[in-house]
Amino acid sequence: MSIRVTLDRVLLDRRMSLTELSERVGVTLANLSILKTGKAKAIRFSTLEALCRELQCQPGDILIFDEDEDGAERVAAE
Repeated sequence: MSIRVTLDRVLLDRRMSLTELSERVGVTLANLSILKTGKAKAIRFSTLEALCRELQCQPGDILIFDEDEDGAERVAAE
């Protein structure tokens, strides 16, 4: 996947647990865990907005485009 989720780093910087974030944004702990571990295939803008509001960050602080990873997959497939 070329989009990496850095929610764990942002939570660490804010000294906030995943459980606390879950309660604040109204998203289940299971769904946030899936997002945090990078197993999510999509995220709703409303969820992203709630995360950014509570964590006082920008979407780019949580989601990072990793061009190298995508390029490495393309080369390996050829």
